[in-house]
Amino acid sequence: MGDAVAERNTSCLEASLQILTWARKLQAVAQTGLTYTKDAYDIERYRTLQQMAAEMMAASSIATAPANLVDLFKGEIGYATPKVDVRGAVFSQDRLLLVKERSDGGWTLPGGWADVGETPSFSVVREVKEESGYDVVARKIAAVYDRDLHGHPPTLYHTYKLFFLCELVGGSPQASHETEAVSFFPEDSIPPLSLSRVTPSQIAHLFEHHRHPEWPTSFD
Repeated sequence: MGDAVAERNTSCLEASLQILTWARKLQAVAQTGLTYTKDAYDIERYRTLQQMAAEMMAASSIATAPANLVDLFKGEIGYATPKVDVRGAVFSQDRLLLVKERSDGGWTLPGGWADVGETPSFSVVREVKEESGYDVVARKIAAVYDRDLHGHPPTLYHTYKLFFLCELVGGSPQASHETEAVSFFPEDSIPPLSLSRVTPSQIAHLFEHHRHPEWPTSFD
């Protein structure tokens, strides 16, 4: 009985993720279409696609109403592309810097969305400083991942995650409006993680990159 329930739950999750994938693609088509079309009938069709995408997302375990999603989509303009999340892996004496998120109480690598007008390396240096208080220099991109392929909980957006190895050059631990604690952890004592931001396998992979600086960048 237990195996049957687990198998059914797995099938439901896979179906939900597939619906989310289709919904994202529909939303991307609608957003891009609305960017370029001048025809009133096409605008109406793309708005209908946008509504369908919102309804599909709401049905795929994204806990919000379709109307709220449509309002969110209307703020997305231009050709639809993945969002970019940057994360900084900062080591000190073989311990990894993590920050504790106020939003969910989990720990993560400092980081966040890359900002328009900034290079990826500048964004990660800024994020590390804002969330941890430490000054770093970005030395290497350890990994470029498609968020959907690495065990994160589902989200509205298709996202690429850039993991940088960073060198600690100064500063001191300081929490922020987003983080409530800052600390370095050895590999065998990693605290509960904020899985929407980083996963145990990614943490393990970064420790391997730290031990093997000659490794090339990992990517999907």
